[in-house]
Amino acid sequence: MSHDLIYSTRREFLHGTLGTLSLSATMPAFLVRTAEAAREEDKPNDKILVMVQLAGGNDGLNTVVPYADDNYHRARPGLAVKPADVLKINDHVGLHPALGGMKELYDDGLLAIVQGVGYPNPNRSHFKSMDIWHTADPGGRKHTGWLGRYIDNCCKGSDPPKPNAAIALMPEAPLALMGRDFSPLAFQDEHSLRWRSKNSSDNARKLFADLNDGRPAKPAGKGKKKHSNEALNFLRRATLEARLGAAEVHTAAKGRVHGPTGGRRGNLQGQLSLVLQMIAADFPTSVYYVSLGGFDTHANQTNRHRQLLTQLGTALRSFMAELKKHKLADRVLVASFSEFGRRVGQNASGGTDHGTAAPMFLMGTRIKPGMHHKHPALDRLDGGDLIHGCDFRRVYAAILRDWLETPPQRILHGQFAPLKIII
Repeated sequence: MSHDLIYSTRREFLHGTLGTLSLSATMPAFLVRTAEAAREEDKPNDKILVMVQLAGGNDGLNTVVPYADDNYHRARPGLAVKPADVLKINDHVGLHPALGGMKELYDDGLLAIVQGVGYPNPNRSHFKSMDIWHTADPGGRKHTGWLGRYIDNCCKGSDPPKPNAAIALMPEAPLALMGRDFSPLAFQDEHSLRWRSKNSSDNARKLFADLNDGRPAKPAGKGKKKHSNEALNFLRRATLEARLGAAEVHTAAKGRVHGPTGGRRGNLQGQLSLVLQMIAADFPTSVYYVSLGGFDTHANQTNRHRQLLTQLGTALRSFMAELKKHKLADRVLVASFSEFGRRVGQNASGGTDHGTAAPMFLMGTRIKPGMHHKHPALDRLDGGDLIHGCDFRRVYAAILRDWLETPPQRILHGQFAPLKIII
């Protein structure tokens, strides 16, 4: 096998197919012999982070509503939430009426709201702004994710971290989870764990088949370099870990803990239900990543935004309730973000355009509940946009230092004072 093929195949296992292997074939003998040993090495993590991405740019002003500010009502004559409908938190702000589930979490001391989160020189492109949040680098210099770097850092000096260290309930793993050495499992549900042959080279499929049949992989051709033992061992280990990861997901999905009711395949409640099952099954997973899309509300925002916030509040309330029911809540921190907020003024289509600062939410038994940072001023804007008061990397720094117990400067490559939000 050529040198190029070794690394092309390794890259495919890492970034394309590692978490999508089928259970339909019999596990080869060399995997069976080492399966139990690998399971013994995997220990459940005491602390788990669940990231909830609100894709599309959630309208923060209609989520955490400054109902007592006349500037808000003047800027949004057709979109402003009426004060009588707001789920009031204090004399100035409250939650959108569709967020009854999150208001319950707030009243129970399980919700912290960080207002006005953003970063300097904000970018209004969905893709670039999401990359900034994923890499924790507004300058665009980093090409790995902040959580991927965290997992790399935890396994520094040892074998590459196993793919089940982080799991994304998405078709493809987000950049946030991609490290230099680490690539996570990614799937929409337990039924989508499969070998995606149409996305893989013939060489990769051939090598995978050879490994499964227990035969040594053959050189690519006369005069070309044979593959190294190191590369073969890597692929065998990758095959084993991906197979075991898929098997464990299927086992967890059939477990006794069924998660919140009402969750459909692929929606947020369904994603969190599967996360709950994996946590209850003691997966050795540090980070779970789920997503709710549809927040790009340029037109006819009122009904669409209400539907999305209802899903969000209901799913999070149910997830936290099930964690408490199964005595798992003390192990889990939930953090929610969106790539940007919306502009202060409504547009002519009954919606809002791409803006800047927006709230973040943290949930769990170890957070400092309540409101953090002031709501962005509506009488002091930057070209019609909110001015952020809290850099999102301060929230990341708090998660890294106070929850994941790792020095944040190593991951964020800079000094950002951790927000005092985790106790």
